[in-house]
Amino acid sequence: MTRSTFADVEIPNISVYDFLFGSLDQTELAGNALIDGTTGATTTYGELVAQINAVAGALAARGVDSTTTVGLLCPNSPAFAVVFHSLLRLGAIVTTINSLYTAEEITSQLNDAGATWLITVSPLLAGAEEAAKTVGIGADQLIVLDGAEGHPSMRDLLMQQATPPEVSFDPATHIAVLPYSSGTTGHPKGVMLTHRNLVANVAQSFGTIGIEHGEVVLAVLPFYHIYGLTVLLNFALKTRSALVTMPRFDLPEFLRIIQDQKCTWVFIAPPIAVALAKHPLVDQFDLSSVKAVFSGAAPLDANLAGAVATRLNTTVRQGYGMTELSPVSHVIPLDRDDISLDNIGLALPNMESKLVDPETGEEIPIPVSGVSEPGELMCKGPNVMVGYLGNDEATRAMLQPDGWLHTGDIATVDSNGVYKIVDRLKELIKYKGYQVAPAVLEAVLLRHPKVADSAVIGVKDDEGQEIPKAFVVIQSGEELTEDEVMEFVAGQVAPHEKVRRVEFIDVIPKSTAGKILRKDLRARETAA
Repeated sequence: MTRSTFADVEIPNISVYDFLFGSLDQTELAGNALIDGTTGATTTYGELVAQINAVAGALAARGVDSTTTVGLLCPNSPAFAVVFHSLLRLGAIVTTINSLYTAEEITSQLNDAGATWLITVSPLLAGAEEAAKTVGIGADQLIVLDGAEGHPSMRDLLMQQATPPEVSFDPATHIAVLPYSSGTTGHPKGVMLTHRNLVANVAQSFGTIGIEHGEVVLAVLPFYHIYGLTVLLNFALKTRSALVTMPRFDLPEFLRIIQDQKCTWVFIAPPIAVALAKHPLVDQFDLSSVKAVFSGAAPLDANLAGAVATRLNTTVRQGYGMTELSPVSHVIPLDRDDISLDNIGLALPNMESKLVDPETGEEIPIPVSGVSEPGELMCKGPNVMVGYLGNDEATRAMLQPDGWLHTGDIATVDSNGVYKIVDRLKELIKYKGYQVAPAVLEAVLLRHPKVADSAVIGVKDDEGQEIPKAFVVIQSGEELTEDEVMEFVAGQVAPHEKVRRVEFIDVIPKSTAGKILRKDLRARETAA
């Protein structure tokens, strides 16, 4: 077991609203809090707080209080920030919903979360209305932020000019958000995160992730995912940075916004790193303002990270986390050039980490020198979830009574406390008794100049044995054969790690957070 190499930080016992906005001074109130990347419209911190309070007052007048659960189905926008923090201001529970969900998926989450209100935007209204009708949410409790006939709008809420009530609750136990786990390894579950969980993770991130006062931070990663919610929306606002919102990823628009808004920090997932490293369009834009590119949500290969750093002449870092950790637990600090970029780095302040043998349950010791044996990474700290909503069995399987959380990720640690993820526990391929990590092979494949993207899963051969199969996206205008792919990988890995089958595919299926959806590839195999 290792405690963080960083000194513990103070975690105030206050609500998210008070933590983020309670200490704003006059100078900070005049600074930009939000910039709409599409239109360039700005919202100052003073305007943001006024809008949050006005919307909170209007929602309270309509019956929303600390016992209410509200579904929020909305792409990144300044309005998302206003509504989200208005709800937290009231002590309401917010369940954030993936903007790509079908009506059936929206219905399922609303039902499971017990939501009685739903807030959305007109482009998503068809699915939202169908889901709301199914779960019994009336038209007056389905708010359409940009306006739709028969529903309250953001304008209606702001114009009411209602004063928000004084609200009191225990930040350590009161649930703030109810995001749903990604479902990459099973049925999505509601992750109960308290105000203290969210406050803690922002406090833990100070001095480690490295955002300073007054940065310009691009928010392309979705706020409905905990990575975007904590690291972008909350952390950026706490540092009094200007947060530039993008409703969805589009490479030309992404590059234009960085250039036009002179973004200094860009948070990404690995698929965006692939585009930054390889796409010819990047050279057509001035990205010289970027001080740091920070990747999360999935493992980032060191070679790919280095290619991004070289091409953009910037610093690249990565971190590690999961929804159940609010989400960040480990990062490579901005000033640690000595840590290889294929590591996840050091545990945040106030965190404890350990590796456990998944077969025996025995703790794997930290080596005196070199690198440890691989084991499941387990974490303990103030950012660890309360549990899964209405699912005690899943909570017990994930969270031990003493507070240790199973991550399901296989990692190693070196003598300096630097951790590296090997792969998902449930995604390891067993080839003739050897463990093969898909992420390792994917990183190798991405080194091929003709490979735009890749994913690897285990499939059964003619003898019923599991073998690694690669799904490969070829760079536009290039040609590549299956044999060439297999020969390329074979020259860089151990014999048992060779790719033994290849399928060319148009796009690798991924979650909105950037994780490869291997279950979709497995389903494709089954269907074939």
